[in-house]
Amino acid sequence: QVQLQESGPGLVKPSQSLSLTCSVSGDSITASGSAWSWIRQAPGKGLEWMGAIRYDGNPYYNPSLKWRTSVSRDTSKNQFSLDMHSVTPEDTAVYYCARGPPNPSSYRSAEYSDSNKYDAWGRGIQVTVSS
Repeated sequence: QVQLQESGPGLVKPSQSLSLTCSVSGDSITASGSAWSWIRQAPGKGLEWMGAIRYDGNPYYNPSLKWRTSVSRDTSKNQFSLDMHSVTPEDTAVYYCARGPPNPSSYRSAEYSDSNKYDAWGRGIQVTVSS
């Protein structure tokens, strides 16, 4: 059974960078056909897909966040990470890592706010951006 676990700071100051890591067990992030995403949910709002990294290492991003977001991986640790710079209080949210969606595309980012696109989730990590 695949398990995902987010880790990182719970509090970040405005204008600084946010870095989160997702540790995966029970599946390989290089498994053919797989993709691994970061999704967030701000207070009172719906899910927002941020980006994904595919099994072959190719990243895909929500165009609205692409200029300040990076998704990378460490295959030796079976982990993938999210880096976001220039954060503001509007980036305060619960951040989730998840398996999916299949065959990601940056052009279809609006579809990826649907939780049904993912078949495994981490528990989420609260990140607050505040001075």
